[in-house]
Amino acid sequence: MAADRAQVLAASGGDPLATAEAARNLAVLARKAGWHEQAMTIALTAAGSPALRGSDPRLAAERGLLIQSAAYTAACAGDRDQMREMTREAAAIAARMNGAVMLRDHGGGFAPATVQLHTISAENYAGDPGAAVAASGQIAPASLPTTERRSRYWTDTARAHWTWGHREDSIQALLAAEYEAPQDIHARPAIRDLIRSLLISGRTSPELRGLAQRSGIT
Repeated sequence: MAADRAQVLAASGGDPLATAEAARNLAVLARKAGWHEQAMTIALTAAGSPALRGSDPRLAAERGLLIQSAAYTAACAGDRDQMREMTREAAAIAARMNGAVMLRDHGGGFAPATVQLHTISAENYAGDPGAAVAASGQIAPASLPTTERRSRYWTDTARAHWTWGHREDSIQALLAAEYEAPQDIHARPAIRDLIRSLLISGRTSPELRGLAQRSGIT
C-alpha cells in the first residue's frame, strides 16, 4: 500500500525518474508477493512510458532497470525464454551508453556489468546454474559500482556453483563475498544455509570451518 501511494505521489510531482523508480519498487514488491503477472505489467508499463524517452541517459537507464526487473520476474515465473529476451533488451540499452549511469534513487546505477550481474541471479532462479556461472565469467567484479553489488556477485556465483555441483568453487566465491561484506555474509539466512549445506556435503577444509565459525555456525 505504501509503495502504491509512493507511485501516485511521484506521478503527481511530474518527475519521470521518481515515477519510474516508484513503479520499479512496486513491481519488486508484487514479485516478492508472488504476483508475477502484476509485477510484469507494472514494470513494463512504466518502461514503455513516453516520459522515459529523450536524450538524458538517466531516462534510458531507468528504462533498462525496469526491463531488468521484468526479466527477473519472468525467471521467477519459470519463463526462461522471456527472461532471456528481456535481459537482451536491457543489455542493448546498456551497450548504447557511454559507461555506467548513476541514479539518485538507485545506488547501483545501470551499466553492462550490472545487467550481467542481474543475469547471474535470473539464470540461477530459472534453473540453469551453468548459464549463471557462464554469466559470472563475463564480469570483472571490480567493475561493479558498490560493495553491495560486488557481494551479490560473489554470493550469486557461489550459489550457482553449488547448484551445479562445483563445491570448491562455491566455497571460494563465498570467501570472496566475505572479504567484500563480512557482516552481510555472516548474517544472511540464505548464505548461512548454503554454508551449512557445504559443511555436510563433503570434506571440511580449514577455510570452510573458519567461514562457518565466523558466521556463528557450529
